[in-house]
Amino acid sequence: MVCTNNQSPLFIEPGMNTFQCNWGKTLSFFTVFVVALAAVFQYLEISETVEIPRMDLNAMEENYRQKNRTCFILGASGETGKALLKEIVEHNIFSKITLIGRRQLTFEDKAYENLVQKVVDFEKLEEYAEAFQGHDVGYCCLGTTKAKAGAEGFVRVDHDYVLKSAELAKAGGCSHFHLESSKGADKTSSFLYLKTKGQVEAEIEELGFERFSIYRPAVLLVDRQESRPAEWMARKFLGAFSSVFPTAMSIPITSVARAIFVNTLKDGEQKVEILENKAIYELGRIGDKK
Repeated sequence: MVCTNNQSPLFIEPGMNTFQCNWGKTLSFFTVFVVALAAVFQYLEISETVEIPRMDLNAMEENYRQKNRTCFILGASGETGKALLKEIVEHNIFSKITLIGRRQLTFEDKAYENLVQKVVDFEKLEEYAEAFQGHDVGYCCLGTTKAKAGAEGFVRVDHDYVLKSAELAKAGGCSHFHLESSKGADKTSSFLYLKTKGQVEAEIEELGFERFSIYRPAVLLVDRQESRPAEWMARKFLGAFSSVFPTAMSIPITSVARAIFVNTLKDGEQKVEILENKAIYELGRIGDKK
């Protein structure tokens, strides 16, 4: 008996049933699919070239610490915000760290006991301008999903809250604003998620910060506390490829946090800088090797 597919004939011994024949077809198709996917990932991996200069992070940290700067973090209860806060607290580069959020956070580690927390109502942010005053650096890790908040809720959080926070930060004296965005962000995109991310990037740029750093990570590899089924499946699938193609379609959330931290220490070469996934990954590796 012979079972054929588009690739090559499969010779089946007498007695093999239709199920076994179909299984052969499925296996052949899956093999071709994996090879094609690997080729795509390899292309994405090498399509973006990044050159990271050598850095003495110890010296950079000490130099930055001497500037006696302060910062605020928006979204410290989220996964990126938590990882970023951990980096900043451990390296102790700011004289004051303020968390701005909708609720008070609790920490067991004594390293967090000197944090200042400002609870705000994001629907009435203009009434909380004081919370944004007097900070040199601002980190924005706010974000939700369309599945969780609906289309209107998503735009309200990822655009309206973020933009208003940036406006208040600029008015309050913030000179360096960091924004966690997304790979593929584009204000002209037909996809709501990418369009919203791109629009808020462009509108914050117009505010004229002395330095505006935009981070566009791909799928974040992290075990979230909240349930996001689609993202969970993507992480499981992409995680299998991440060891071979670490920057093609995903990135560990710890790498994002370290990259933001390292980029804070660097002197800005441009007023507005966009760090795509590979650049984020490479900066994160520097932080990891310190």
